[in-house]
Amino acid sequence: MDTLENMKQAIDYIESNLDNEIEYSRIAQIALCSQYHFQRMFGFLIGIPLSEYIRRRRLTLAAFDLQNGNEKIIDIALKYGYNSPDSFSRAFVAMHGIIPSKAREKGITLKAYPRITFSLSLKGVVEMNYRIEQKDSYTIVGIKQRFSHVEGLGENIGKMWSETSAETIGQIAGLGDGLVGVYSGMYEDNTTDYYIAAITKKDCSKTMCELEIPSLTWAIFEITGPMPTAMAETWGRIFSEWFPTSGYEHAEAPEVEWYSNGDLSASDYKSEIWIPVIKS
Repeated sequence: MDTLENMKQAIDYIESNLDNEIEYSRIAQIALCSQYHFQRMFGFLIGIPLSEYIRRRRLTLAAFDLQNGNEKIIDIALKYGYNSPDSFSRAFVAMHGIIPSKAREKGITLKAYPRITFSLSLKGVVEMNYRIEQKDSYTIVGIKQRFSHVEGLGENIGKMWSETSAETIGQIAGLGDGLVGVYSGMYEDNTTDYYIAAITKKDCSKTMCELEIPSLTWAIFEITGPMPTAMAETWGRIFSEWFPTSGYEHAEAPEVEWYSNGDLSASDYKSEIWIPVIKS
């Protein structure tokens, strides 16, 4: 319940400042968690990144202002965080399908994204198997790409896996005991580096990338089921069901998907999600 109330208060702050600068660090402070944790939880709970929610809400209010007032378009653009009429117009067209000046015409169809609300939903019928484990620092070695959290993160990562050759996958797997997929964290531009890698003590070749992961406490979630469906469902449940009641929050460190050897499409396929955590 505390997590739910904290999220509501964070949304109150966002809604009260849609026509001002919104500080992501302040949102996290109100929600009593790290900035990274709030953005990850928000994305899984709401289905879109925090930055996209703010963008849609601002453009919704901008459309209301255009229809119901006489403010200049440049003033409305500046009010909602756009530095020029051109950037505002591009964003407005992308969402509403028309230029801002057209929004003042009678009978024009516009899009409105309402404020989100949170309510208590009783879940937990299906158990989640997890353990809390302290791990020493270790190194991953493999290949990486940078992806946007705003534009189809899951789809792009799936494409990375499918487009990586079997030879490269085999070379990476040979470095350690199985494969891992690693999200390195979130950058200020809402991107993350994703690694297809192995945990290894071997030297990194010139064609590979490496990442040192420090000693951390991990919440490790056991998954049984075909990929990628079973893992995607578990990711959602971790942030919507486990974190709000666990007494833990996300540490600002990489997240790891661990893959066992075997048939990824099998109903008994084993995998894990490792989340770095700290006590709330």
